[in-house]
Amino acid sequence: MANNNEQKPGQVQVNMTPEVEKGLYSNLAIMGFTPTEFIMDFVFHHPGMPRANVQSRVIMSPVQAKRLMRLLEQNVANFEKNFGPIKLAEDASASNAPISPFKVN
Repeated sequence: MANNNEQKPGQVQVNMTPEVEKGLYSNLAIMGFTPTEFIMDFVFHHPGMPRANVQSRVIMSPVQAKRLMRLLEQNVANFEKNFGPIKLAEDASASNAPISPFKVN
């Protein structure tokens, strides 16, 4: 009889601490890259406040960044299939409008 807790080849068991499980809210993402990595800063900007703090920084390889992009595309498509289109203000503006309404210094 096989043990249900046995890990199959290629599978990864992912664990989460209670602190991470709580999550962090971000309403702004800033991204940069080098030849070897993508750096993503997730920020919470309180409306009306002149400054905002980075809540979390995630650094990943270009390969993993592309996988993340595909995962996000797939999940946004599934979300819109279930709940309708996500409307962005910049979609109604000129095609050269910035992706984010925030100015980052």
